Formats: sequence, structure tokens, C-alpha cells
Amino acid sequence: MADIAIWNGDICDLEVDAIVSPASPSLWMATGVAGAVKRRGGDAIEFAAVRQGPAEVGDAIVTGAGSLAARWVIHAVSLDQVRRTDAGAIDRAIRSAFVHARDLGVETLAIPALGTGVGGFPIAEAARVTVAAVRAELARSPRVVRVTLALRGAAAYEAFRLALAAAEAVPAGVPA
Repeated sequence: MADIAIWNGDICDLEVDAIVSPASPSLWMATGVAGAVKRRGGDAIEFAAVRQGPAEVGDAIVTGAGSLAARWVIHAVSLDQVRRTDAGAIDRAIRSAFVHARDLGVETLAIPALGTGVGGFPIAEAARVTVAAVRAELARSPRVVRVTLALRGAAAYEAFRLALAAAEAVPAGVPA
């Protein structure tokens, strides 16, 4: 299975094939991680995303990455119209992002803590859902060699570290 790493820092700094960016159905990139991706990568990312919208919660769309080091941004619709989320939306958005990653031939992928900023979703539960979805999708994604869970701050890093350690402690094939 591919390497799953956790990293505390700005997802925009990562040199990966694709960055997953949280999105709402409109695909506008105003705040949080999406806003940072737009500021660092350029307005063209948002323009390309919005032209493909609106999108359903749980879907994902792909754009170029502008001036980022990544080649693509996968906009994972994890927030609803009022910018709230739940475990199911996060799970579906990550799985949709992986469908696009496979289609693009992505080998390295960066994923933030979807829904935990403006979405207000609890970080520990988001970590558990994210790690479970990533591990399940890696089994279907043989070209992906590394997923970096890109987090901001000590609390998010620790929550994802604990979720990853708990998932790795469960034998393969046994539900976590």
C-alpha cells in the first residue's frame, strides 16, 4: 500500500501531482484552504472550477493548479450550500477525489482536513473518516504512491496522527 504521511503546514507548499481542495456546490474559492489555494495559485483556478459547477455534495471536479507546484487541483465538494458538512459528505468527497486522481494517473496527492474549518466538523471525527476513506481508496489506486494529509496546527496534526495510528493497528481486511 502507498505511504500515508501527515504534514503540518500550508498545502500550497507541497510538490505533489494533485492537491485536494474543499469546495461547496458553487465551487467559489473564498475562504479556508480553498481561498489559500486561489491566492497562491491564481484566480484562473477558481474561474475554471466555477465554469464546471454547480456540483453536488460528494462530487469532485478537476482544474489546473495555476502557479502552484502541483499539476492539478481536485475540488472535493464536502460542504453544502450553507457551508456545513457531515461524515458522509467528507467520505464521498474524498472517494470522488480519488476517482479523478486515478483518471489523471496521479502518483502523489495532498489532502487537507475537509470540513473542519468553515464547515465546523469535529477534527477527530474528520480524521477518522478521512483516514478510513484514504486507506480504502488506496487499495483501488495502484499508481498512487504517497498521500500527504496536509494539516494546519498542532491539534489537527495530533488528531490525524492518532487516527492514522489507530487505523494501522487494525489488521488488513478487518473494519476499523
